[in-house]
Amino acid sequence: MAGTNPYITTGPIEKPTTRYELIVRCEGVEHTFQVDPARLPYGHAGLVGSVLDVAEGHDVPIEHTCGGVCACSTCHIVVIEGLDTCNEATDDELDQLEEAPGMKLNSRLACQCVPNGTKRVVVEVPGWNRNAVKETPH
Repeated sequence: MAGTNPYITTGPIEKPTTRYELIVRCEGVEHTFQVDPARLPYGHAGLVGSVLDVAEGHDVPIEHTCGGVCACSTCHIVVIEGLDTCNEATDDELDQLEEAPGMKLNSRLACQCVPNGTKRVVVEVPGWNRNAVKETPH
């Protein structure tokens, strides 16, 4: 499974223990999921329980050129609500985010952003973050 990069260290991650709601706004469509911690990991990309893991597990593609290992900035998201429930960004993640167009104070990499499940989380995938020529999903 993807999600780990042997060249970086991740900080402490508090995984969810109860169900919570994750809303992913992508290309003008709002996708709402009830995240069940017992089903983690959902997908095959990003840290276990990350926004990327959950989105991919529900067939909502978020671009992630590196496979979800914090080696690019293509899975850039903006956390609209619930940022305080997510693990803290590491220096490695912040270094990658500097490469993302339109970075904001509440920007994260979907592959590294792991909500702890204490309340609803709403994220938006920026409109530029779409590979229009990709023919098959990851």
